[in-house]
Amino acid sequence: MTGRHLRATLLLAAAVPLAAATAAAALRAGHWRLYADRHRIELTPRPRCSCPDCRGVGGWWVGGANPEMEACGCWSDRRELRVRLLPVPACPDNEPPF
Repeated sequence: MTGRHLRATLLLAAAVPLAAATAAAALRAGHWRLYADRHRIELTPRPRCSCPDCRGVGGWWVGGANPEMEACGCWSDRRELRVRLLPVPACPDNEPPF
């Protein structure tokens, strides 16, 4: 390995953790949750801690005998982002998956 390749490798090794830390900080600041596996990458919104309506809980209980949770607009009005990577394998309906 030449000096030029060694320098490039060391710079890349230092840049990857820095990029990962920057991306994690940006997701936290934007109140997003990241999920990734081999089939998809998902970004879903999270409730804001500074929200005056839900105070970071994400909603409140409404109703009488059968209460339901109403979602706060600080996260429920934001879209989920999904990127499909590999298709999920389909299992035949007449056979067990093993």
